[in-house]
Amino acid sequence: MHQIFKDHLEYHNQNGLEYIQFKRLLQYPEIVHCYTLRGKENNLNFPSANRDEKTLKQSYAKICKQLHLDPNKVIKPYQTHTDKVEIVNEVKKLEQIDGLLTQQEGLVLLTTSADCTSLLFYDPENKAIGSVHSGWRGTLQAISKKTVEKMVKEFGSRPQDIICCICPCIKQCCFEVDQEVRDLFYEQYQNMKDIEKIIVRGQAKDGRQKYFIDTTKINQELLLQAGLKIENIIDSGICTMCHPEYFHSYRAEKENSGRNAALMSLICH
Repeated sequence: MHQIFKDHLEYHNQNGLEYIQFKRLLQYPEIVHCYTLRGKENNLNFPSANRDEKTLKQSYAKICKQLHLDPNKVIKPYQTHTDKVEIVNEVKKLEQIDGLLTQQEGLVLLTTSADCTSLLFYDPENKAIGSVHSGWRGTLQAISKKTVEKMVKEFGSRPQDIICCICPCIKQCCFEVDQEVRDLFYEQYQNMKDIEKIIVRGQAKDGRQKYFIDTTKINQELLLQAGLKIENIIDSGICTMCHPEYFHSYRAEKENSGRNAALMSLICH
């Protein structure tokens, strides 16, 4: 059971409230993190901000209670597939922001996804955390690399100290795109190592020619370019579209899809 959850992950089910944690991040008692699952009763859903405030707050309350965090300290940006990363020191409304960073204890950084890539960052030397949403447009704009650059500039982080965990997201097996999107990625990353394996030609289920892109590999390469050590980049290895029983997946459910949450917080001392 739960065979998709690899050795580097911990799976939790508390009264139907399901989430996973990265064992690497659990080594640091000063931080709390998780990536939420939908639950068998579909009881965790973090829809887009301003769209369903009641459901958002209910989900905040559920997961924060479980993790002993203050739901009133949650910061959830209105994500619009940008490359913008914001440093936050207090709860506030944020629009057109897809990444959050802080050194402030008690704040709960929360970004959401449904197939897009969620990234959790931690610099244990400078006690800086981040939660970043990297959809395909964000990946195209290298938001993961820009996050590292911002941590270096604003917090004095050293890239070799930064840990990045790549949460479940749509993998190359399911991320099929048309020629137009393929060309955007190829133009941007044609010089990237193994680009011919990152972008491959194939067929969709209906027989039409499509291209399949490995956005996880792109983000891994971008993080390496930014100076992270390979052992500090931890991939969940899970495809959200392949496992809609566990994860909200936009491609599997279309407009009926909910959202999973990637959450990080520094614990108050």
